[in-house]
Amino acid sequence: MSGRTAAHGWGDRLLTGVERAGNRLPQPFNLFLILFGVLAVVSSGLALADVTVEVPGAEEPTAVRGFFTGEGLTWFTANLGPNFINFPPLVTVVTILLAIGIAERSGFLAAGIRSTMGAAPRWALPYAVGLLGVGGSVMSDSIFIVVPPLAALAFAAAGRHPVAGLVGGFAAAGAGYSTSFVPTSLDALFAGITNAVVPAVPALERVAAPVTPLSNYFFNLVSSVVLTLVAGFVIDRVVEPRLVRQGVPTEEHRDAGDLDGDHDHEHARSTTLDDAERRGLRRALLALGVLTAVVLVAVLVPASPWRNAAGGFLPASPLLDSIVFVVFAYFALGGYVYGRVAGTVAGFGDVPRLMGDSIRDMTPFLVLAFVMGQFIALFDWSGVGSALAVAGADALESVGLTGLVVIFAFVLLCSLLNLFIFSGSSMWTLMAAVFVPLFGILGYEPAFVQAAFRIGDSATQIITPLNPYMLVLLTFVRRYEPEAGLGTLIARMLPFVVPFWVAWSLVLLVFVGLDWPLGPGNGTYLDSPVE
Repeated sequence: MSGRTAAHGWGDRLLTGVERAGNRLPQPFNLFLILFGVLAVVSSGLALADVTVEVPGAEEPTAVRGFFTGEGLTWFTANLGPNFINFPPLVTVVTILLAIGIAERSGFLAAGIRSTMGAAPRWALPYAVGLLGVGGSVMSDSIFIVVPPLAALAFAAAGRHPVAGLVGGFAAAGAGYSTSFVPTSLDALFAGITNAVVPAVPALERVAAPVTPLSNYFFNLVSSVVLTLVAGFVIDRVVEPRLVRQGVPTEEHRDAGDLDGDHDHEHARSTTLDDAERRGLRRALLALGVLTAVVLVAVLVPASPWRNAAGGFLPASPLLDSIVFVVFAYFALGGYVYGRVAGTVAGFGDVPRLMGDSIRDMTPFLVLAFVMGQFIALFDWSGVGSALAVAGADALESVGLTGLVVIFAFVLLCSLLNLFIFSGSSMWTLMAAVFVPLFGILGYEPAFVQAAFRIGDSATQIITPLNPYMLVLLTFVRRYEPEAGLGTLIARMLPFVVPFWVAWSLVLLVFVGLDWPLGPGNGTYLDSPVE
């Protein structure tokens, strides 16, 4: 078949090269340790050379401070703990994940996905898969495990090709991972990292709007709708017809040697809810409707304490400061009510256990956050970040690259790096440290730079061999194509990459061209120049 033939052609050789190059990269924790060491040496060298930089907003030239100096070493030993604990993403991400743990482990989120799959008519199935994949990042990485096999079941039940649902669900979940219809822990994570690097340019900190988990919400909402339609179209008009032309089997090969029990169990789950699950979902949605009414009454009354001094909500207000609480309340309430009605939660005593399970699952992130917090803190304290931002902005202005061309060059760079650095938090920590201050000096809001990063962070992750969930997908695909390999998967994924990248970039252009806000209180350009 052409899919398997592609695995031995030039495409496979290219992907093998990508895989080998990526495998030479250290693990994220080690990578940031190395970067910390490089930054320590560079800062010390610049300090020894008495390098200073004219940082916009600073009253006098800022001298670069060296790590390997008395001042630097005492700063580090005195601030090891604060550098970690004060790493901004921890405050919001940990809090939101506690609530998502209730919603996910009670079965609430999975029930919503299964209900949507089961209710979709035959013609709309590709778009339902796109909807759930693109919007499913609220379930974090588990979306890669939940949606594809359920989509395959739904396609098979409707008389359509199950592999189209399988690969379509994975592609939509991966290529649209950085966006969603609702705020997620990823929004909180990105916002925390963005805010952590803004102080590198004091003038930018004064004129830029604060970045919150809602700062890209309008952009995310429109992007999610567009990407859902793109995903559905590609599944329906490109992927499925090609599978039929190739004669890819629609029946599973039950004797495939690489199946394991956990995947079998997940794959066998029905897209149809039982009575208890349906009751739980209805009660949970009713409870969320009541919560919405309560929130609206609380914030819309004229004397609401959640309004700002001017009586509004933008650009800043207690309501926007309470976004983490609102997101927490929705996930926690929906998950708990569903669990109680469906029987997956015995009582309130189960809540600490569900929360604890979610924290245990994020232990790798907490470990990585320790070293990322040290890296960001040193970048800020040493002044190297400020120096790079000013030097980079001056260089771009000297060659006339200050418009959207440089923004899309940044998006392309992120897309290429995404082939090698799978972790979005790791890559944004690296990119934000330099590009948020740099583009801020050029006149762009930090929230806009973050929105542009989202495009590059997602579109290409479904074709990188370094995506660990590719191996899970390969297990699923081999049930229908026992001889399928990595090249087969890449051939199935490629039709999604360019359409997603182009469509998402066009959404960004529309927001810029029409001067639409990216989220409450956040736009494209700074209201005042950084000077």
